[in-house]
Amino acid sequence: MFVYSLPLFFSQVGLASPLELLIMVMALFGMLLMSAGDTNEITKTQSTASYLFAAWMGQARLVWVFWPFFIILNASLYTADTLVKMGLLTVSSWDDVHLMLLLPVVWWITAIWRCAANTQFKVFAAGARLVTFAVLFEYALKLLLRIEYPRLFFGCEELLLDYGSCF
Repeated sequence: MFVYSLPLFFSQVGLASPLELLIMVMALFGMLLMSAGDTNEITKTQSTASYLFAAWMGQARLVWVFWPFFIILNASLYTADTLVKMGLLTVSSWDDVHLMLLLPVVWWITAIWRCAANTQFKVFAAGARLVTFAVLFEYALKLLLRIEYPRLFFGCEELLLDYGSCF
């Protein structure tokens, strides 16, 4: 997350400085930490057949809901962005990758918020919820770059077939 988009946000878009963004993130983390309720570690393990449903209902451990999808999401976003930067993926294909990941991201965010109490420490619950806000910010930032600043991110001079997407 933020490998290619955040440097462009600070250097080219200029809506906020790194210090301002850091202050907002720390304030949000503080609010999430204060609002985190009591935590209770779930000791029983769920079968793999009901993993998705248990996570959706908030009955799975936070660590088993957070890490698998976080790694897959970041690998997918990094791969798509790297292929776009190398000129091997068109703008429309990049849009398709993000659109395909949107529904799983919604499932993951819902599962994280419901399973946040299923951890040992409140700081883990607040951190996981903060990361969900970071994912939403990443999607909003990529949408901003896609709509308002496509020439900064996509290398439009190299895209012959999809050149119309750069305007």
